[in-house]
Amino acid sequence: MSSTNENKERLACFIEEVWNAGDVAACGRYIAAKYSIHHDPGDPWNGQELDLAGYQERVRVSRAPFPDQRFTIREMVAEGDAVVMTWLWSATHQGDLPGFPATGAPVRVSGATVYYFDGGRLTGHWQIVDRLGVYTQLRQASADVSREMA
Repeated sequence: MSSTNENKERLACFIEEVWNAGDVAACGRYIAAKYSIHHDPGDPWNGQELDLAGYQERVRVSRAPFPDQRFTIREMVAEGDAVVMTWLWSATHQGDLPGFPATGAPVRVSGATVYYFDGGRLTGHWQIVDRLGVYTQLRQASADVSREMA
């Protein structure tokens, strides 16, 4: 069993390498054979159990519209095999999303995620995030682009 501090350190490295830098191959160092998305409303993978290839695809698809995305970790609290991470996310909308062609606009959101570990590997998460805030920002950016083109 890994210590809570080791899990926090591993999580910080995982966020930096995989989600911030986009190193999909690095998933193999962090993700368990089965990764469960326990709660993540609005995420296309909500409620699913992914293998490593499935998790890697999730990273690729999620990063595609926002290739410069950056998670800034605000706090981490660990107990047992769980680490709670609060975070700020920022990115530029550079690729199409359903209903939202790329706008080039900055997007920001905050959230909190509980990550679960087993033997130093991530086995799943439970997350809350202001997806309505992202939608509102994208809708406004799309309206701005439409006005500029008119």
